[in-house]
Parts: sequence; structure tokens; C-alpha cells
Amino acid sequence: MNREKEEKTPQGNSGQPVYLDRVRELVEETQYGTVTIIVQDGKVIQVDRTEKFRL
Repeated sequence: MNREKEEKTPQGNSGQPVYLDRVRELVEETQYGTVTIIVQDGKVIQVDRTEKFRL
């Protein structure tokens, strides 16, 4: 019987997955722009931030 290894998501100080803390920080730091979360096979693999500067 084959069992896939279940990789656990690293937990931060708040007990939440580490990426949630980082996403929260990025959203709070972004005045105008987007924060994009890339998911593959049900796991967050990348977080992108695009910021726009208003002149």
C-alpha cells in the first residue's frame, strides 16, 4: 500500500501557516497594488506583490 508523504506547512508564531503572516504583511504594506497567491496541488507555492505608485 503506497502512502504519499504529507508535507506539513510551516507554522508561524500565531499558529497559522507562515505564508498567511507574510500575506498579511504584504497587504498592510501595499497602498495601491495587488497581492497574488499562487496555488499548486492545493499548496501555496508563491506570493507576488505588484505595487503601483500614484503620482
